[in-house]
Amino acid sequence: MLKLNKHIFFLLLIFSVASFAQKEELTFEQAYLFGIPKLIKSLPTIETCVDDNFYFVKEGEKIKRVNVLTKEERLLFDYDEIKSELPSGFSSLSLGVHTKKYSKFLFEKNNDIYLYNRKNKKLTQLTSDESIEKNLTFSPDENLIAYTKNNNLFVNNNGLEIQLTFDGSDVILNGYASWVYYEEILGRASHYRAFYWSPDSKQISFLQFDDTNVPTFTLFNADGVHGELEVRHYPKPGDANPDVKLGVVNIETQKITWIDSTINKGNYIAWSRFTNDSKGLLYQKMNRGQDTLDIMFTQLADVNPKQIYEETQKTWVEFLEEFYMLKSRDEFLIRSEVDGWHHIYHYNLNGKLLNKITTGAWAVKDIAYVNEETDEIFFHASKEKSTEKHLYKTSFDGKEITKLTKEAGTHSCTVLARGKWFFDKWSSITNPTKLVLNNVLSGESELIADSKSAEFDKYKIGKVELFTIPTEDGYDLPAKWFLPPDFDKSKKYPIIFSVYGGPGIATVTNSFPRRGLGNYYLAENGIIVIQVDNRGSGHFGKKGKDKMHRNLGVWEIDDLISAVKWLRDKPFIDSNKIAITGGSYGGYTTSMALARAGEYFKFGIAKYAVTDWQLYDNIYTERFMDTPKENPDGYEYASVMTHVDSYNGGMLITHGSLDDNVHMQNTMQLIDKLQNLDKEFELMIYPNQRHGIRYPKYPHSMRLDINFWFKNLLKK
Repeated sequence: MLKLNKHIFFLLLIFSVASFAQKEELTFEQAYLFGIPKLIKSLPTIETCVDDNFYFVKEGEKIKRVNVLTKEERLLFDYDEIKSELPSGFSSLSLGVHTKKYSKFLFEKNNDIYLYNRKNKKLTQLTSDESIEKNLTFSPDENLIAYTKNNNLFVNNNGLEIQLTFDGSDVILNGYASWVYYEEILGRASHYRAFYWSPDSKQISFLQFDDTNVPTFTLFNADGVHGELEVRHYPKPGDANPDVKLGVVNIETQKITWIDSTINKGNYIAWSRFTNDSKGLLYQKMNRGQDTLDIMFTQLADVNPKQIYEETQKTWVEFLEEFYMLKSRDEFLIRSEVDGWHHIYHYNLNGKLLNKITTGAWAVKDIAYVNEETDEIFFHASKEKSTEKHLYKTSFDGKEITKLTKEAGTHSCTVLARGKWFFDKWSSITNPTKLVLNNVLSGESELIADSKSAEFDKYKIGKVELFTIPTEDGYDLPAKWFLPPDFDKSKKYPIIFSVYGGPGIATVTNSFPRRGLGNYYLAENGIIVIQVDNRGSGHFGKKGKDKMHRNLGVWEIDDLISAVKWLRDKPFIDSNKIAITGGSYGGYTTSMALARAGEYFKFGIAKYAVTDWQLYDNIYTERFMDTPKENPDGYEYASVMTHVDSYNGGMLITHGSLDDNVHMQNTMQLIDKLQNLDKEFELMIYPNQRHGIRYPKYPHSMRLDINFWFKNLLKK
């Protein structure tokens, strides 16, 4: 009897241990909708300070000042504490605009702007009309605020509003970007801002846009009884661009000095920058064909722009967003791809090349920090592996390059003043993002925060692997896949390609997913997810990207076909269930794959896709394709509609009805052709959604995707 009890005891013990060790499965809500318990936490926002040994931490609506040496924390600002000092209606720091040391804050209420001074706890109303102020920006001395309103440029001095331009209208925009400049030149992070303060806070350079000759595109909002039309100026390939003028306005005199114009020149102007003494201005010009870029320089007292830099390429050039003006001398640093890979170059204002600071078959990603006292440059680069990003430093002579980040993965670093410390936000395929503080001199590091929650290790997360796939003509394509937690090579698995495909955009990196755990959820349910970057993605420098010039729709698909052929040799891949999905350019790649390569791809979800490059904006499209008149055969081949005769079905198409970027016109023309050919497809339109599906419709779009995959790939 005693022996029997022992056996029962040990059986119960083994059962309890096995039960305890069994890991939990991800839910749909956790993977896509940030459901509870959250496996990934948000990291605090870190901002550097002009002082050597301090930084700011923003968590919610509290801001702390931290001493990097002593770790002493001091609460700078707590919105909850000052609510009693503010009138009713100020519910949050919605504007998020403040001075560098968080001494002044801007609030908005009923479309009016208020300035809160933390030192004297005074609230001042700056504006008092119904117009909306946009892109509020403090001057360098923090005494003035510039903004645009009704397409005119203003400055505000503690409630005294000074109007600087007066011709703003529906087609004349002062300091506020025309849509195509915002999307393709200045970037979405600009929020349409096209004005810039001088260092002495006495002048503002700005771009004036004239959309008079730019064709319009009409979007339809179906709300209400009669609906509403939304008309936007949107130039398509071959169309007229906005006429742009570059000006400098003096705050005291309100006099505008016009520097340059694109009128009757067919070019682009962007990225103006004052010299350190505020007496000179640099800016960039590019021709309509986008194969020649100039940096121009002029003194403001006697405007006579001269070219100090020229870059020409056989395919295309891009604006030099990485442009660092040295503070101690009349010199600057740029990051250019002129020699085939992005590298750092050192010039003076006379246009003389002083040094090629970095060289080699690898890419500098950005200039992170410049210490002019020690002539050190900190920069991110993919030096050892194109799938990783690390922080390095070098001197202006570039003779010795020191790698500062250690762990294999993708690092995004913020260097504190004088380069003694740096914050490192990094992740890898096996590590969710961490925030680490590093000492440059000693090499010591301190973990500040980890996005991995305490619940993370309780779940069975699939395995992720990085590898390469060879093509017949010698390219080893970077690839990454998400395998089921219980992956068994003796079984057959469906596989989904998650793609983008556009020139210069890489998706395969040694990093943890930034947008949820969806790929792990699919893998958990028995579907392998794979990412493969084509030869034009940037891993192979400008030589690889140039293959796509005038040939969109070719290598994106041909390289994916090479990957499918490679996968078909794997015994665990179900060749009848190879699928593909992507949004925007990824939607284009998906549509083209199903139309051009239906024998390889059986199912796909194409989201807000370009289907014909004649329907997209001209700056982006002409960069790679030239105009339809110059490249008619390229445009015809690049259209999905050219290939739908070969489409075999299996596609779900989704689009937002108010997409002002990739117009739903693309989807309408595709489904029109599919219907005329009696081809089967599924369609979901999301009313009033823009480019990408957001709340409250986002959960519906994610469930739609999962149901499509489960139905077609898992038969459930």
